[in-house]
Amino acid sequence: MKYICSYLLLFVAATSFAQSTKTINQSGNPIFKGWYADPEAAIFNNQYWVYPTYSARYREQVFLDAFSSKDLVEWKKHPYVLDTAAIKWANKAMWAPAIVEKDKKYFLFFGANDIQSDQEVGGIGVAVADKPEGPFKDHLGKPLVDKFHNGAQPIDQFVFKDKDGQYYLIYGGWRHCNIAKLNNDFTGFLPFDDGTIFKEITPDKYVEGPYMFIRNGKYYFMWSEGGWTGPDYSVAYAVGDSPFGPFKRVDKILKQDATIATGAGHHSIIINKKKDKYYIVYHRRPLGDKDGNHRETCIDELNFDKNGNILPVKITTEGVKAQKVK
Repeated sequence: MKYICSYLLLFVAATSFAQSTKTINQSGNPIFKGWYADPEAAIFNNQYWVYPTYSARYREQVFLDAFSSKDLVEWKKHPYVLDTAAIKWANKAMWAPAIVEKDKKYFLFFGANDIQSDQEVGGIGVAVADKPEGPFKDHLGKPLVDKFHNGAQPIDQFVFKDKDGQYYLIYGGWRHCNIAKLNNDFTGFLPFDDGTIFKEITPDKYVEGPYMFIRNGKYYFMWSEGGWTGPDYSVAYAVGDSPFGPFKRVDKILKQDATIATGAGHHSIIINKKKDKYYIVYHRRPLGDKDGNHRETCIDELNFDKNGNILPVKITTEGVKAQKVK
């Protein structure tokens, strides 16, 4: 029996070591150390960037770190690119950043304070910097969205640039998703032709975490389903002809693998156009870990079939092969 126990201990140790290390040519998962969730991925200046939520108790979520990489394998940490010292109206739950470069400035959108009603201070804010690593400062001195519109909690923001150059804010928790047309300097919104500011585009089973991209002229709208602390957390998608849809749910494409990790969701996409490579960056939980805030940022390949359907993602411990932007 003692030999069997010794073998099992060695196997567990080897498995743990394999999951926490990376080779020269492979990213490994998670891609960097620490509890991080809701990753927003981008490419700036021929480098990959990831801006995640610091995954902790709400009162401890008072800053945002960023990570950069030249090859998806080696990641450099940029601590405290934004914190509540720069955002006077924010005091907790700084969540799910979204970032975009415009006019040689970097605009970092974030949720803060986890407001539960229109009477509370908080919502979606905007910070701005001259470099992707910050430091970022408050762009408005107040939230950009501080009320519930169409039932959507003002969290989980994503900024989408359409083919005509128009930027949209897509956001929403509490099972509702809105789209709004940003003005030129990101200080507010432009009304749609019917005079409304916030249009609801909520697809079936939507919960939170919206994301959108264009491929071959089609608009791919993605979101997270299930409960963020549970095993059913996952990502689904729809396809439309415009950023307004209508969006009919196609399928679930990211979910847990009970042999690798649990609760895989709240993602973003890296599109390397020069290499025609798509990567999904997301968070998941280590096997057997019951702490709701123990979430790790991971990366795996995103692929399509010949008809443009997104294929189910295989989550891995190996991650992806080294790939430079150019």
